[in-house]
Amino acid sequence: MSDPYRPETGIVRAGRRSEWTQGIVSPPVWRASTILYGSVAELRAAAGRDTHHRLFYGRRGTPTQWSLADALTELEPGAEATFLYPSGVAAIAAALLSVLSPGDELLLTDSAYDPTRNLANGLLRRMGIATRYYDPMIGAGIAELIGPKTKAIFLESPGSLTFEVQDIPAITAVARERGLVTLLDNTWATPLRLPAIALGIDLSILACTKYISGHSDVMLGSVTSTAEYWGRLRDTSFQLGQTVSADDAWLGSRGLRTMAIRMDRHADSALTIAKWLKGRPEVAAVLHPALADCPGSEYFHRDFSGAAGLFAFELIDGGEVERAALIDSLDLFGIGYSWGGFESLALPVDPARYRTATRWARGPLVRLNIGLEHPDDLIADLDRGFAAWRAARG
Repeated sequence: MSDPYRPETGIVRAGRRSEWTQGIVSPPVWRASTILYGSVAELRAAAGRDTHHRLFYGRRGTPTQWSLADALTELEPGAEATFLYPSGVAAIAAALLSVLSPGDELLLTDSAYDPTRNLANGLLRRMGIATRYYDPMIGAGIAELIGPKTKAIFLESPGSLTFEVQDIPAITAVARERGLVTLLDNTWATPLRLPAIALGIDLSILACTKYISGHSDVMLGSVTSTAEYWGRLRDTSFQLGQTVSADDAWLGSRGLRTMAIRMDRHADSALTIAKWLKGRPEVAAVLHPALADCPGSEYFHRDFSGAAGLFAFELIDGGEVERAALIDSLDLFGIGYSWGGFESLALPVDPARYRTATRWARGPLVRLNIGLEHPDDLIADLDRGFAAWRAARG
């Protein structure tokens, strides 16, 4: 943070420069494509200077985009600046393309979000960039995987399907010693719960579609960078033509202001439900980073200031039919992708399909996004779901 206040205070204050708000509490929506200049000389001068926080052309942003980007930067102690993207996947792609070149190798956690794996196995491979997957629990042992072509290490902690919590300081320490760049998908925790750059990460990535927005009504991503990599990130993003509409940026800013209190409710309700699930006879394990069943929970308690609303539980047995019966019977949990919104969601997940370096041999998994409903109502809904699961088992 650039001021002495706690993060919860910071997200209310951040990104509200007076020259952008002009006395209005919430920075307004500045929509623009063409920017007019008073003379040819003024136009040429604008083209030859740094356009960061300067009106130049709509794709370079207006105070609406700059406000959200500044606010996200201020949440990351040690950060230089933030670039916004039209989705979390776009943010991941721009971050990787800014630090990798043909012939390089990427080390990618085996617990990574499936679109990240698709990017590595697709576009990066076609560009001649190799990917080697690693066990998310490898910690400092990642040093043994680093070869002469390794340039970057990508982390996702916790994994958004299987929730392993990585030893981020151990991995970033190795990376610094070897001169490698580290990237973290920090969407689960956000910088409010995990100050990634302060832990040694170079590029902190968010799918702002999730908790930053919080209302399931916008696609948005961001990358917050250290000074060392900011120029490369910004140049790559400009060359790719990445931009975010002023309206979407405004929605992100609006959501950010209430994120702290929403996260508290998500986290409290999720932990209440996770503990209830641990006592259910139908459940073999609960994969919540705050609970001992979850690999790396000791790192969670060491590095994170709090939890979020996304976790999974493993059923003792059964297959697709029984799991589907459980999910289909739920009333308060919607069935859909994404998470971080105000509404609860339930999703069948099959991690074995997305593993390369490690083997996944657990029972059927159900991933839950715990929204803002009362946890007692959600528990009652899950109880009905277990009844449907038992009936499907016969």
